[in-house]
Amino acid sequence: MSEVTRRALRLLALLQSRTVWTGPELADELAVTVRTVRRDVDRLRELGYPVLTSAGHGGGYQLGAGQALPPLLLGPDEAVAVAVGLRLTASSGIDGLDEDALRALTSLDRILPPQVRSQISALTAAMQVLTGPSPSARPEVLMTLAGAVRDGVRVRVDHERADGYRAERRLEPYRILSFERRWYLFAWDLEREDWRTFRLDRMHAVHASTLTFARRETPDIEATVRGAVTHGPYPTGAVVRILCPLAQVAERIPGRTATLEADGPDACILRAGADDMQWVAMRLAVLGEPIEVIDPPELLDVIRGIGDWASAVGRSEDQQGER
Repeated sequence: MSEVTRRALRLLALLQSRTVWTGPELADELAVTVRTVRRDVDRLRELGYPVLTSAGHGGGYQLGAGQALPPLLLGPDEAVAVAVGLRLTASSGIDGLDEDALRALTSLDRILPPQVRSQISALTAAMQVLTGPSPSARPEVLMTLAGAVRDGVRVRVDHERADGYRAERRLEPYRILSFERRWYLFAWDLEREDWRTFRLDRMHAVHASTLTFARRETPDIEATVRGAVTHGPYPTGAVVRILCPLAQVAERIPGRTATLEADGPDACILRAGADDMQWVAMRLAVLGEPIEVIDPPELLDVIRGIGDWASAVGRSEDQQGER
């Protein structure tokens, strides 16, 4: 690194550490002339850093807000603080922030010195975010997969299915998503030659390789993952048209239980998986909206059975009232 570059980085660090610096103060810190400070400030401006100049008493140089975010220069303690905050945010389940925090953490982790990285690991191991009963992914699994997605390299995953079967899977990772307080990996399974969705909390270990892969044309990733979560684990499924606008239904159907899509302005299609149709029928009964059963036909029989049961309960109450 040249002396000019080293001095420019030092100048940037000084400007970030305090609101306003005078030219003589910066010259003393850098052991250069005020004229050299002005030249170094011009170099920072050429790199996109908005260094502002104000005249008069209390004036000097200061970093302003630009149209784009230039690279930040962090000291070791600042890097630890930022990384710990990002890790806590990534595991907090805050909608919309967790995935952004993970991407930022992955970018930062790539350039951290080993000593700083070990400090971060020690601190996050001693801290926890309580997000409810859902199992969480281990930080090392999350970070390894995030790095593999970023670098476009294959991974080997020690994965355990819901039924307890455990096996190694060779994958091409495309995206990590947070959905309903759980982390999922969307990847191409090399053995099955198909797209698969994996829960990260069921991964015992992840090993990233150095083998890059040519990116394939993907389906709608978010829709595919949602479908895998709501339909995939179950032996049977149902498709129902609800005669009510999507917006009114969506706020009453948990995302993990079903997927919804608009079917015109006044109806929507619900797709749900279940161990049996009784559960689906009860969920629809609680919803209380008019429906049309599309598939399977057996669901209509189950719904009628619930109606017969409800009618029988009503007659029994009427008979007791007559006595």
